[in-house]
Amino acid sequence: MGDFDGHGSRNGCTSHDLKLKDETKVKFSEDEEMLIARMFNLVGQRWSLIAGRIPGRTAEEIEKYWRSKHNSPSENDT
Repeated sequence: MGDFDGHGSRNGCTSHDLKLKDETKVKFSEDEEMLIARMFNLVGQRWSLIAGRIPGRTAEEIEKYWRSKHNSPSENDT
């Protein structure tokens, strides 16, 4: 019946969830961003190939970065 134990908020998001979300957002340098854009234009969505050119980056990080920067809300509605 609506017990609130202090571990979460009323919308179901806990402070732990928010902290994890912030920690999973990876920062890219301007050089990395330019390289990702150039590589994408050359090879398309071959994320592992792009990641191989950027030391310490995974294909998943690069794909997540690309999609967050280049997917507009209207594209997700179709």
